[in-house]
Amino acid sequence: MVAEMERGLRGDIHAQLKMLISYVDSLPTGDEHGLFYALDLGGTNFRVLRVQLGGKEKRVVKQQYEEVSIPPHLMVGTSMELFDFIAAALAKFVGTEGEDFQLPEGRQRELGFTFSFPVNQTSISSGTLIKWTKGFSINGTVGEDVVSELSRAMERQGLDMKATALVNDTVGTLAGGRYMDTDVVAAVILGTGTNAAYVEHANAIPKWTGLLPKSGKMVINTEWGSFKSNKLPLSEYDKAMDFESLNPGEQIYEKMISGMYLGEIVRRILLKLAHEASLFGDVVPPKLELPFILRTPDMSAMHHDSSHDLKTLGAKLKDIVGVADTSLEVRYITRHICDLVAERAARLAAAGVYSILKKIGRDKVPSGGGKMPRTVVALDGGLYEHYKKFSSCVEATLTDLLGEEASSSVVAKLANDGSGIGAALLAASHSQYQYGASD
Repeated sequence: MVAEMERGLRGDIHAQLKMLISYVDSLPTGDEHGLFYALDLGGTNFRVLRVQLGGKEKRVVKQQYEEVSIPPHLMVGTSMELFDFIAAALAKFVGTEGEDFQLPEGRQRELGFTFSFPVNQTSISSGTLIKWTKGFSINGTVGEDVVSELSRAMERQGLDMKATALVNDTVGTLAGGRYMDTDVVAAVILGTGTNAAYVEHANAIPKWTGLLPKSGKMVINTEWGSFKSNKLPLSEYDKAMDFESLNPGEQIYEKMISGMYLGEIVRRILLKLAHEASLFGDVVPPKLELPFILRTPDMSAMHHDSSHDLKTLGAKLKDIVGVADTSLEVRYITRHICDLVAERAARLAAAGVYSILKKIGRDKVPSGGGKMPRTVVALDGGLYEHYKKFSSCVEATLTDLLGEEASSSVVAKLANDGSGIGAALLAASHSQYQYGASD
C-alpha cells in the first residue's frame, strides 16, 4: 500500500490509489473565532450546520444543525432544481439564526461545503464533479464546478454567503479531529464504505506543480477503498461477491473491510455450508439465497452474543434466514464465521492505518534516539463505532504491527464528526478574512 501511495503521489496513471490533493494546507488550530456555516451533502439527506467559535479559550461556543431529506424526484432531476432546493433550505436555516450567533458588521457569512461524491478538486473552494453515485443521476452537473452551482443557487435565493472550502468528508473528519487534538495526523473512516486522509509533506508530492504552501504541508485524500493488490488474499467468496457487484474489479479493499459488505461475505459462507454440508438441514433456506439479506449490524449482534446457548444469535438466524430451530453447534459455527470475517477485515484495516503511519515516518522510534512524538489517528464511521469486536481487533493489530515501543506513542481515537463541524472549521481556517491561522 505504501508503494501504491507513492505512485499516486507521483501522478502515475496506473496507480491504484488516487491520492487526491485536497488543497487544505492549513488545518484548524483552535484560534478560529466567529460564525461559520457548513453544508454536508452525501446521500439522500443533507445537513446544514452553524457554529460560533470562540478561539482557544471558549472553543465551540454553540452549534445548531438541521437535517433535510432530498425528495426522490430531485435526485434524478436537473442540477438547478437540486441546488435551488438546497439553497432554499440553507436560506431558511440562516433565517433562524438568533442572537447567540454573532456575525461582525459588514462581513459575509462563510460556508464549508462537504460534498461526498467523486470530485476533481481544483482549489480549496472549487472542484468539478466526476460522476454521481449513491442513486443520484442528474444531467448537466458532471464536469461542472459544484461550488459555482451552489453559489448561483444561493444568489437566486437572495442569500449572501460565500463557500470558502469544498471538502471531502474524510478531510472534514481530519479537520474536526485536529481541532480537538493537535496531534492528529490522519483520519480514517470505517463505516458503510472506507477512506483515509492524512497530512503529507508538500515536498513529498511530486505531482504538485504549484507553489509550495507556506505551511509546507498538504492534506491528501487517499481514496484507499480502491486499493487492490495480488498481496490481498481474496477468497472464493470475495471473488464471487465482486463479480456480481455493481462495480466489478473496483473498490476491492473496501469490499473486504467495510460495513456494506461484511454481512454479505458471512451470508455467502453460510450459503455454501448450507449447500455442501447441510448446515441448516436438508433444505437450503430460500432467504439465505438473497444477496445482502444479512446486514453487518445483524452480523455484529450475532458475533457479540455471549450467552451460553447463543439465544440472540438463534433469534437472528430465525428472523433473517427463516430457520426456526438451529442446534447449538450450528449457532457456534455461525458465530465462528462472523468472528473470522470481522477479524480479517479489522486486521486488513489496521494494516492500512499502519501504511499511512509508515508513509509519514510515524511507525517507529526515531533512529537518532529520542521518543516518537505523540501520534493520533482519528477514526469515524458506524462500523468502527458500533462493532466493538471489530474496533478492538483493529487496535490490537495496530499495536502488534507497531511493536511495543512505537505503539505507546500512537493513539486511535474515535472522532465523531457526525455533525460535519470539520467543514465549518475549514471554512474558518480558509476564511477570506483570515484569522491568522498559522498551522
